[in-house]
Amino acid sequence: MRWDIAADEGFSRIVASGQVTAEAASAHSIHVEIQGLNPGRPYWYRFSAAGQRSPVGLARTAPALNADLDRLKLAVASCSNWEVGHFSAYGHMADEAPDLTLFLGDYIYEYTRTGARAANIVRPYGFEDATTLAGYRNRYALHRTDADLQRLHAAAPCLVVWDDHEVLDNYSGVWADKGGRPDDFLMRRAAGYQAFYEAMPIRRTRLDRRLQMPIHKRVRYGKLAEFFMLDGRQYRSRGACVDEGGAKGQIVTDAQCLDRADPSRTFLGFEQERWLYDGLAGAEARWNVLGQDLVMAGLRFESPNGETRYWTDTWDGFPAARDRMTQALNTIRPRNPVVLAGDYHSFWTNDVLLDSRDERSPVVATEFVGTSITSGGPPYDSLMAAMPANPHIKFFDSRVRGYMSMDVTPQTMTTRYQAISDVRDPKASLSTLKTWVVEDGRHGAQVA
Repeated sequence: MRWDIAADEGFSRIVASGQVTAEAASAHSIHVEIQGLNPGRPYWYRFSAAGQRSPVGLARTAPALNADLDRLKLAVASCSNWEVGHFSAYGHMADEAPDLTLFLGDYIYEYTRTGARAANIVRPYGFEDATTLAGYRNRYALHRTDADLQRLHAAAPCLVVWDDHEVLDNYSGVWADKGGRPDDFLMRRAAGYQAFYEAMPIRRTRLDRRLQMPIHKRVRYGKLAEFFMLDGRQYRSRGACVDEGGAKGQIVTDAQCLDRADPSRTFLGFEQERWLYDGLAGAEARWNVLGQDLVMAGLRFESPNGETRYWTDTWDGFPAARDRMTQALNTIRPRNPVVLAGDYHSFWTNDVLLDSRDERSPVVATEFVGTSITSGGPPYDSLMAAMPANPHIKFFDSRVRGYMSMDVTPQTMTTRYQAISDVRDPKASLSTLKTWVVEDGRHGAQVA
């Protein structure tokens, strides 16, 4: 296969080219790393093989570390379930011509809807549940036939992390649902990781002898922004208060689940924690963005009997790990920390508190949570009923699908919650549900 990089869309100025063999062992994927390109500018790329030429894609190199940027435009997505809708949101993201796209997990779904859930299928996967490398590869290949997703990938470079559905719903580190052998799950996880690597524009890597694959990374965009892309699945401790070998998230009280508060439990893994805190300590950009999969700010469910309940699959299931994170943010004080998350199929605007148990606690970061591209949201009324006990959550809406569109300048970060009209409509229209602004030097988002 031949690849070409050009300084113009017409390819009259090809600045780099080469040939590489696309092998069946890697699902005929290739990962080319180019050296010597100029920083902070667009380049166009294409591939040729067997007498065929690909459509042209647009890439942008990151600016030089000392570059003064006036603006950075982001599009942020998560949770695209093929079966429950069309990817029109991806098409609208491409139309916005972002400088950078962030995918925050659940790019595919490993399961096929059956039984009562099959009634909501808009376009079937046509596969059994993915448990093998071939099964995961088939899902990525099918997603990539979607014209709107193709346009988005061709429109801008992206940063990607996974959540759980790239492997198995609610898995936690090396633990899956009870009933299977741990070694079997590790092999399944390795297959999911391998397929993710093959399908995504990430640097050449491989599974190590522990069947791990590091994906966390740090990317700087001049003096304006730095991105810390985090892995919230691979290195996690076992889910709180589950049977041996299990991982399933659940709603618990502190009295029911003493394990939840165990300080030895980790969400990111201690090595990744250390890497993040060291990076934040040396961060020099105006905005420091933590791109990851799950809601960081706490969500408390108050019971009539006075008990407080928590959902254990998010950061709420790892309160000691979250305390270490918020204490690090409070001690290091990186400039303008902003957390981005997906997973919950709903829009949230949150204040991340130093102590999530105390609403009077100082705010240490702002959090924006994006809704899903297609996946259905949690029950709106029941979640809204919990909001009076959670005043740090400034906004919540699980009734719409869409994405986040963000404009970053030296003075402000503006986040628009973009909602599509109907996931069943391949030509769904777009509207802005809400717009938020974070000001430089001030924690917390304000309605624009």
